[in-house]
Amino acid sequence: MSAESKKIHWLGAGLASVPGIRRLIAKDYEFHLWEQDLNKAKAATKGLSGNFALHQADTRAMAEMIAPGDIVVSMLPASMHLAIAKLCLEKNANFVSSSYISPEMAALDDEAKKKGLVFINEVGLDPGIDHLLSHLLVEEYKASPQFDPANEHDYQSYCGGFPAIANDFTYKFSWSPLGVLKALKNPAKAIVDGKVVDIAKPWEAVKDYDVALEDGMETFQSYPNRNSVVFMPHYGISEDWNMKRFVRGTLRLAGWTEAWKDIFNTIEMTPSDMVDAELGPLSDKLWADHRYEEGEFDRVVLTVELKVMRNGITIWHKAKSIDSLGTRHASAMARLVSNTVSLATEAAYKGQLKPGVQAAPANPSVIREWLETIAELGDAVHHTDYCVQSRIIAAE
Repeated sequence: MSAESKKIHWLGAGLASVPGIRRLIAKDYEFHLWEQDLNKAKAATKGLSGNFALHQADTRAMAEMIAPGDIVVSMLPASMHLAIAKLCLEKNANFVSSSYISPEMAALDDEAKKKGLVFINEVGLDPGIDHLLSHLLVEEYKASPQFDPANEHDYQSYCGGFPAIANDFTYKFSWSPLGVLKALKNPAKAIVDGKVVDIAKPWEAVKDYDVALEDGMETFQSYPNRNSVVFMPHYGISEDWNMKRFVRGTLRLAGWTEAWKDIFNTIEMTPSDMVDAELGPLSDKLWADHRYEEGEFDRVVLTVELKVMRNGITIWHKAKSIDSLGTRHASAMARLVSNTVSLATEAAYKGQLKPGVQAAPANPSVIREWLETIAELGDAVHHTDYCVQSRIIAAE
């Protein structure tokens, strides 16, 4: 299969897809955009010229067009990924999504490897860029003279999107709030004080968290989400490491817990089998009261931090962060998610990834190349070395 005969099929032209779509079309790949609402597809590609075509979303028509070696990018709801991935296996095509790898997706690994197909997931913002930064942090620490699994290790990774201009509610919605409400219903697992803990109600685990940004320190609120512990081996952290904390979670603006306390009460009282029925009306009200209006910009903050101590003394401490604002061209969230997806799509197109089901790449050279491109597109990473900072302060 020659590179010239490969096609990229991008499924979904929602707001979070547009920058990635436009970037790939501008690079003149043969590009096919599939969308239920063709007006959305036309808006996403407005003003562009190139080797692309727009199609009404239709599984049968798409199946007929997908050929061996093609790359299929699913920006559809996560519940639809598995069916698309299985279609890719049938058609000997590669698969890309920004979503977490489900057990059902992971089960396709052997067949994908046998067919030499790349099934890459977790290549958006969170998950995605957070993985890239975490891999870099761990590699930098392992390469340092301070590295010792017996040290005390404290790892934290948080990401959040909120309005660029803070409001009393501390938040704005880009799409239906129901997904956010449902996520708060999910328990979390993390390592805290050296022990694996289960967190049933995320809002009861909220803590203030200081983030080193380019303009200085800023205090947010943070809480764990999902199962953090399963990502330790993914980042190259082996079982012999002395982990005092390992948390992946969500970042919110200061004051979030107070502004949302009534919402937490409603979520807590909602039975698990009545979530859609009970939380639907609340979601509708939140959408009416707190959605982004025309001309309002968003803000995204992502931070990954690793602190290492020995005998009570900090010996290695670095963090990497992104603080991005939306523009009239695209929201910060859309840029960070879809541009990263586009990079994974290119890597699959060029044969730069190994076959099989996988998450964002761990290779430092690939990561640095991706982050350089992301920075060129407007979202640079800020690097902080706390130990160097403390030595400078001490010298002064």
